[in-house]
Amino acid sequence: MKNSHSGLKVFAPASVANMACGYDILGFALEKPGDEVFVKLSDKPGLRITKITGGKLPYEVEKNTAGFAALKLLEHLGETGRGFEMEIHKKMPFGSGLGSSAASAAAAVMAINEILYRPLEKRELLPFAVLGEQIADGAYHADNVAPSLLGGIIFIRDNETLDVHRLPAIKGLHAAVIHPKIEVLTRDSRAILKEHVTLKQMIKQTGSIGGFVTGCYTGNLDLIQRSLTDVVIEPQRAQLIPGFYKAKEAALKEGALGCSISGAGPSIFALCANNLIAEQAGAALQKVFTDQKIESDLFISPINQEGAILC
Repeated sequence: MKNSHSGLKVFAPASVANMACGYDILGFALEKPGDEVFVKLSDKPGLRITKITGGKLPYEVEKNTAGFAALKLLEHLGETGRGFEMEIHKKMPFGSGLGSSAASAAAAVMAINEILYRPLEKRELLPFAVLGEQIADGAYHADNVAPSLLGGIIFIRDNETLDVHRLPAIKGLHAAVIHPKIEVLTRDSRAILKEHVTLKQMIKQTGSIGGFVTGCYTGNLDLIQRSLTDVVIEPQRAQLIPGFYKAKEAALKEGALGCSISGAGPSIFALCANNLIAEQAGAALQKVFTDQKIESDLFISPINQEGAILC
């Protein structure tokens, strides 16, 4: 759809955050699922959310992730006096660990930017999207928002200053992501985490982060495989997902490079060297939950290199 006063629609994809070793500092975008935000100009001044589908969310702009992100962008641009109507179409589950709130915020800021004929570059929209997602989980971090907005595999050196960098894409990489239909809210999942780690854990975890980044730049899948380990967060959150370790073992047995919790959970991702392995690992993951009589959704996806797009 071309930019016009009749309105426009933006799609922003789901994302996998943490990527085992990189708590709050690594993430990548999926092709699907995702959220859509529709924006059109209005004669009535101010931003209003007029329609929400796919879930119950607040219509108050200041309490809605997409609305708040858009409002902050409009304030920055000095455009709060103009009229905008926004529709939010949730095409992915809440509390899934797939960056649902991040996708809505990313889509919203891009839609506002597009309808105003792109006053900012896409990368410059990131701070406003992060502020929007902060409404949902109370934390200022970009490991879901940045991939959803910008695409690719994202490394965040520092969340506070949004020192964000896109890592080289390795040809063929695919992810299998299983979403068991149980709810784990990000706020709750963050609340169980201990404040301190041991020196031994810090050394091991930082070594893995360095190994993963090096592996991306050198195309070394063996190094990436050795680096997709989490000795800090995963052991604390695994208890929230029934059969997590059994699922992880099943995916690794099928040849996945690594398998861990996606974001705050309950979704689990398996990063794989190609589509065939991803399909096999995904089937193995799903079987573990089917055997427990837990319904699940399976997504097989390459790394999404585009991020949020105009529909």
